[in-house]
Amino acid sequence: MQFRQQALDKLQSGDDIDLPVRFARPQGRLVLIVTVLAMAAATVWAVTGTVSATLSAPGLLTHGQGGYVLQSPVAGQVTDVLAQEGDRVDADAPLLELRTPQGATTVRTLAAGRLTALAAGIGAVVTVGTDVAAVERAEGSDDPLKAVVYLTAQDAPTVPVGASVDLTVQSVPQQEYGVLRGRVESVARTAQSRQQLAAFLGNAQLADQFVKQGRTLPVLVRLERAPDNASGYAWSSAGGPPHPLTSMTPLSAVVRLAEQRPIDWLLP
Repeated sequence: MQFRQQALDKLQSGDDIDLPVRFARPQGRLVLIVTVLAMAAATVWAVTGTVSATLSAPGLLTHGQGGYVLQSPVAGQVTDVLAQEGDRVDADAPLLELRTPQGATTVRTLAAGRLTALAAGIGAVVTVGTDVAAVERAEGSDDPLKAVVYLTAQDAPTVPVGASVDLTVQSVPQQEYGVLRGRVESVARTAQSRQQLAAFLGNAQLADQFVKQGRTLPVLVRLERAPDNASGYAWSSAGGPPHPLTSMTPLSAVVRLAEQRPIDWLLP
């Protein structure tokens, strides 16, 4: 009964309209202001900002014309080696001298380029069809280097021509000289098998590295030139490495896809 009487007294009493009303504490107002500002900043970023997706893939430096494996046309023993790995060779240039039962025979190159591997030395015995050398095709010493990047058949079609590419070259310390700059020149339309890659590269071991995830599509990257640099190409650092680059050098690439505004993800 005592509690009922107190309730009745409360109902009969007037409202405390003369007392000040506290709508929010100072801490609450601060949180509200910060939240509003954060939402405003996020809205502005969603409308005016851009986000760039990337793809990572392995590749190598090359002159873009592929290579070939030179095989011995006869059986015999190597008596002389007329070139060294890294040398530039002309088409039909003498490479090996062989002693055969029919007499001395010269093994010659098929096309001009750079000798990237030499599998036979003096004294080696070879048979018909033995791989004796690998040559990367190149017309002249001034042919510009390019990069070939191998993407999966799923990722390659998403890469636009002209997309920027950052290349980490295996022979160049990234922490000291940064990354090599380039842009996508072309994207192959059909995937390549291990056999096709081996024929293009002139190296079956390299082909194995690029087909670990199945059939791949080669993406040709044009390197940005910088004549004042020792390498002849542009780097993220000021001058890049103090030495020229060589073809058939492995690298890893980061391809930057087309930029999008975050608000585009929300719009149909």
